[in-house]
Amino acid sequence: MRASRALAVAATAFAAVGVCAPTAAATDSGSGGGNGPTNVTVRPTQVHQGGQLAVSASGCNRGGSVTSNAFPPTALTLNRAGQSAATPRIYDHATPGQYNLAVRCNDSSLVVTRTFTVIAGRGAVGGLGGSMAPSSTEMAIGAALVGTAAIGGGLFISRRRRLIGGQV
Repeated sequence: MRASRALAVAATAFAAVGVCAPTAAATDSGSGGGNGPTNVTVRPTQVHQGGQLAVSASGCNRGGSVTSNAFPPTALTLNRAGQSAATPRIYDHATPGQYNLAVRCNDSSLVVTRTFTVIAGRGAVGGLGGSMAPSSTEMAIGAALVGTAAIGGGLFISRRRRLIGGQV
């Protein structure tokens, strides 16, 4: 009786593993293996509107693509380290919030998704930056300062000459 119970439990366990195995093989474990993207990384996980993401994946030896609602489709290219990489640029008008991106290799139907967050972009406060010309008052003050400096320098040099000439 005990042997039949043990046999029934073992058969049920093997059946459960057999049913779950295809599902486990079709999902991304992130550890490699299979014929599709693995070890997919997205940096930074928070990016400003108009910023760039760095997406890398292993297993896409024949290239692939990265897609999302936050940026145009971008091709994966193979780099020297043997990894596929892409640098998609986030739309300037992307609504701040959380987005998904999908990585797909050209030689596989497996798609791996990752999340990232778009945060509101803030422009730099650069001032006027010389976009305004000086007024006539500012020009008059500048000319008066230059003239005063020239007269003062001339007086200094002529006085110094008189002093040096008188002592020699």
